[in-house]
Order: sequence, then C-alpha cells, then structure tokens
Amino acid sequence: MKLLIAGIALFFIVETNAGSIKYPIEAAQGAYDMARAYIDMRNANTIGADKYFHARGNADAANRGEGGRKAAEVISNAREWVQERMGHGAEDSAADQRANQHGRNGGDPCAYWVAGLPPC
Repeated sequence: MKLLIAGIALFFIVETNAGSIKYPIEAAQGAYDMARAYIDMRNANTIGADKYFHARGNADAANRGEGGRKAAEVISNAREWVQERMGHGAEDSAADQRANQHGRNGGDPCAYWVAGLPPC
C-alpha cells in the first residue's frame, strides 16, 4: 500500500515539473532514498528509532536536489495522512513531521539517533 502511494506521489511530482529532465531523476532518486530508509527502519526493528529514519530518508532525498526534496515532502505527507486515517495519534504524526522537516531542511538525522542502532 505504501509503495503504491509512493508511486502515485512520484507520478504527480514528475507530471507537475516535467519541464526539467533533472527534476524527475532527482524525484525518483529521492523516492528510492525514502524507500531505503523505510526498509532499514523495518529491519532495525528498534523501539523509538522511527524519527531517525524519517529524518534520514528526508535528508538523503533532499540532498538529491529539488526533485528529491519534493518527493520526500509528498511521500512524507502521504504517509502521515494514511497513518492518521488508520488511527495513529495526531501527536505521533506531528512528531514524525518534525523529524521529516528536520531532515529535509538540512538537519542532521543523528539528532534522532537512539541506542540499538548502528553508530551514526
């Protein structure tokens, strides 16, 4: 389901900015960064580490360029929208969004590192 949402979001990102060839490539790379962070989070299976992976995925995607930054924003917003509709708390969603913005705005994801994860 999340992969489908990411694919739809990527399609809309590319469609709205199709004028530049660099932008859709950055968006695809950013979507890949977000997926990689999600997979790493699932594999880590560490309580309290989700904010680190939110920040890391957004930071990695944003470092790709404007297309990656936009992909991270759209995917993060879509994910949080789905999470809220599934009954997850608005407070947790707001904390996730703060971590997302921290990473997208050039913040160090290590600020959200928790014990049990590989060294940052």
